Amino acid sequence: MNKPLLIIGNKNYSSWSLRAWLMLKHAGVDFEEMRIALRVPGYELKLSYFSPAGKVPALRDGELTVWDTLSIAEYVYESHPTMWPADKAARAVARSISAEMHSGFTAMRNAMPMNIRGRGRHVATSPELEADLARIKNIWRDLRLQHALAGPWLFGEYSIADAMFAPVVFRFLTYRVFEEGVVDEYMKTVMRDPFMQEWVKASELEHEVLVLNEVGIH
Repeated sequence: MNKPLLIIGNKNYSSWSLRAWLMLKHAGVDFEEMRIALRVPGYELKLSYFSPAGKVPALRDGELTVWDTLSIAEYVYESHPTMWPADKAARAVARSISAEMHSGFTAMRNAMPMNIRGRGRHVATSPELEADLARIKNIWRDLRLQHALAGPWLFGEYSIADAMFAPVVFRFLTYRVFEEGVVDEYMKTVMRDPFMQEWVKASELEHEVLVLNEVGIH
């Protein structure tokens, strides 16, 4: 039987690819990956073959194609139920913050694109950006305080919610967003994840430079 195939974009820049990849890795799925470099000649045609939406990520499992990160998350959850919290209330909150991450934080996305190789950069602030950053810190702080005894992740054990917020940790590191205490501890937990380190190492081997993602000054 062929392994599931995850289609991803540039590891240095594609936050949505990272999220789906982490979900599969933490679920223990034996899968293959295909990397399609974004914004180079012909990339749209390649993506259209694998993804009806023409975007990454997309998951091929046999004859089935699943696209969009949240859909992939739910598909993974059906065969790996530990990927959402076991408690019904916690699971509802985890889904809520994951959906918020999926559809919100526009100011942060626009001002702070993911760029793992970038470090020590500054971008212009705005009330909208500050509100996004404060909201993310509050989510992390509140959940870690609630679930501190259950483990180091947002809900104690690793869940899809942690994968959804993992690219934000890269953004915080790139653009010098920091808060001592619980927020910093959670960021360190994320960065100690062996799968995150594996992704970082792969991103450092890429040679493409996406100008739109190269923002901020040192």
